[in-house]
Amino acid sequence: MKARLLLTSALFVFVQIQAQGQVKLDVSKITCDEVLMGKPVPSKYTELWLAGYYNGQRSNTIIDPDALSKDAEKVDSYCEQHRDMTVMDAVKNVLGAGK
Repeated sequence: MKARLLLTSALFVFVQIQAQGQVKLDVSKITCDEVLMGKPVPSKYTELWLAGYYNGQRSNTIIDPDALSKDAEKVDSYCEQHRDMTVMDAVKNVLGAGK
């Protein structure tokens, strides 16, 4: 059930991107400023994608909505001060993801 929700969310993001005329999006180049402004996709989609990406690296199949929300708030707060940084670097700095 939870895996289906994550897959559905990811598919929705990519359908939205294609509907906007953009076929591919390199998440590693999305800046904090873009995420805070909800571009190139709404920030919730980016947050879900990043959560899936980093949890996939750890083979973690559990989604904790409360933890996801708290982590997103921490990253958003950090991004407010580091708008030119990529959001992936911000996630690494704030949450230690990918280490």
